[in-house]
Amino acid sequence: MTKLKPVPPAPGALEGYAAGFDDLFTQLGQRRGFREYVTGLLTPRERNKTAAALAGAEPVAGSKSAAAQRVQYFLSESCWDPERVNARRLELLLAEAATAPHPEGVLVIDDSGDRKDGRATAHVGRQWLGRLGKTDNGIVTVSTLWADERIYYPLHARPYTPAHHFARGKSDPAFRTKWRIAVELAVQAVAAEVAFRAVVADCAYGDLDDFRGELRRAGAGWVVAVRPKGGTWAYGPDAHTPRDAAGRLRWRGPEEPGDWQPVQRRFRDGHTEMWWAAEASLGFWGPDGLTRLVVVTTDPAALPDKATWYLATNLPRPGGPHDPACGGHSPHPPAGLAEIVRLYGLRHWVEQGYKQVKNELGWADFQVRSDIAIRRHQSLVHCAFSFCWTTWFNDPTSGSAPPGLASDTELERGRPGPIPSTALRLTRPIGTQLAPHATRRPQLADPGHRAVTLVESLVHRAPTT
Repeated sequence: MTKLKPVPPAPGALEGYAAGFDDLFTQLGQRRGFREYVTGLLTPRERNKTAAALAGAEPVAGSKSAAAQRVQYFLSESCWDPERVNARRLELLLAEAATAPHPEGVLVIDDSGDRKDGRATAHVGRQWLGRLGKTDNGIVTVSTLWADERIYYPLHARPYTPAHHFARGKSDPAFRTKWRIAVELAVQAVAAEVAFRAVVADCAYGDLDDFRGELRRAGAGWVVAVRPKGGTWAYGPDAHTPRDAAGRLRWRGPEEPGDWQPVQRRFRDGHTEMWWAAEASLGFWGPDGLTRLVVVTTDPAALPDKATWYLATNLPRPGGPHDPACGGHSPHPPAGLAEIVRLYGLRHWVEQGYKQVKNELGWADFQVRSDIAIRRHQSLVHCAFSFCWTTWFNDPTSGSAPPGLASDTELERGRPGPIPSTALRLTRPIGTQLAPHATRRPQLADPGHRAVTLVESLVHRAPTT
């Protein structure tokens, strides 16, 4: 193997992380471009992270500078495979004890849209953009991520291509619906040996029979939300919607809960709340069916819209006919109501993640048109995000625990123990880690400081489970 030519090192701790990708880039310019791009993504946001911003050039006029053009070429014209880069990123995460996935985590499936103008850009179309809460011109990306109580990170992402981009529309063999892309990404996660207890998703996916069926055929467990008013066929007096099924459950108050069981949830600030969960029956769904309907709420009497979950799962009921311990044939261990609540609660990591990758790391700031360039940008954002976690856990003052479930005395988000309010304490003096040339942003001399700041804000503002 030809020895790689030395490349100007990335500042601080980023160099060690970037070196793990060097063999994926055949040219010195590509290895330098990787370092420059990820460093730019970690820069504190002062403006959109376009090529000029990532290169530290002036807006508008600076877009024609050599530095900005080098960044643009690396993203659009240079020859490197974003799938291989993403696979290496996951290899590094899986190899570290602090970030390795385990069977008690979840695989979260979701999609997110961002507004983009024009018609020549790949994947752009008029479609629902959840971030804006309306239909507009933009790009929607389906993604998967792994999460437990302490940590989460993205796994794979694939832009959805609207039907009008294909010659035969939705009948074109190359067309993929969002749910089909989601299933393919879940299978890809399994192939990458990512362990998880169940796939979790909101009602945009959970309501789809085909989505649940394909996951079942793939051998995956799932806990997905369904719409409270999603109708199903039933005899006249029987329940026709999940909301109807929940309304038939017995409840006379906390002292006489009837069909409901208390489930304690812990919030990131340490306070706890008592929620209630129950098995409901709807058509063929029920406690002893292949699909269970679980209702979770803060108030079984009122079933408030914003504090009630209607969940479908193929994880068997403990002691039920599909429990393997009772002679059942389910491939999954049984899950009680408390575990169902826990698993779906981890889905909210995805909302926090959007704040980080979009608001801080420039997920939607790219100014490229081709499919390959868009996917390269997304893979580099994922690398920047994963570097943040790597830096956080490599902090010698962290005392972080190995992955696993939090104990009864630990919070459900972030690493246990106090969260440092200062920047990362480096193993070497800062003076020995300065960039080899003058930087236009002195605060970026070591992006490790920025990485720890991002993670600290993540665990402080993380949602509940």
